[in-house]
Amino acid sequence: MNPFALDGRTALVTGARSGIGRAAALALADAGADLVLCGHRDDLGTVADEVGDRGGKVRTVVADLGDPAAVREAALRVLAAGTVDILVNNAGIIRRGPALSIEQAAWGDVLRVNLDSVFLLCQLFGGPMCERGYGKIINIASMLSFQGGINVASYAVSKHAVAGLTRALANEWAARGVNVNAVAPGYVATANTAELRADPVREAEIRARIPAGRWAQPDEMGGAVVFLASAAADYVHGHVLAVDGGWLSR
Repeated sequence: MNPFALDGRTALVTGARSGIGRAAALALADAGADLVLCGHRDDLGTVADEVGDRGGKVRTVVADLGDPAAVREAALRVLAAGTVDILVNNAGIIRRGPALSIEQAAWGDVLRVNLDSVFLLCQLFGGPMCERGYGKIINIASMLSFQGGINVASYAVSKHAVAGLTRALANEWAARGVNVNAVAPGYVATANTAELRADPVREAEIRARIPAGRWAQPDEMGGAVVFLASAAADYVHGHVLAVDGGWLSR
């Protein structure tokens, strides 16, 4: 038997329209999973078609992850339609700027999407998982789960918290058959990093520190998500898996 096969499993991926979320969804579909794609706009059709082309069943759900009531309503709607075996909390936003000038509204926006919605979705989907005695939760952390970054205080705080939440929930739910882990991508060429990649000085500084010598592509995160979602990771609990081209080792 293939320990990485996900046939018969259903995975929900937030922020599935593009970047790491899209890559995770397609990798899970390639491994045999059916998908529930979640985004904050009703523009998931292209990714849904790509999943369908791989032979999997696919549904879409639209929710503003900055609105707890909307998150709860969407999650309950998904649960009413069927079991979710795998939850990938990928959606996230970033607001760049010096800590001295960050506005409270911007700080709150980042924490609501990057942390509050992750905790709420873990609660809502983790409950049924604990009752069944099976489930896989994969949170998307960051290199800024380990470091402070520059001019991204709210994002760094949110991603440190995601790592801590991952470990805390693993402590509570591992004995109940639920694996809670995280993937910490290194510097990936996505919309969230477009501003950094457009800055020739900062881009060169970042690339010079990466032992692999280049930025990652989103699809290079998919394998780590599939691993943590699969039976191959049944004894992996509370781990934050860095997929960073060697960044943390330098």
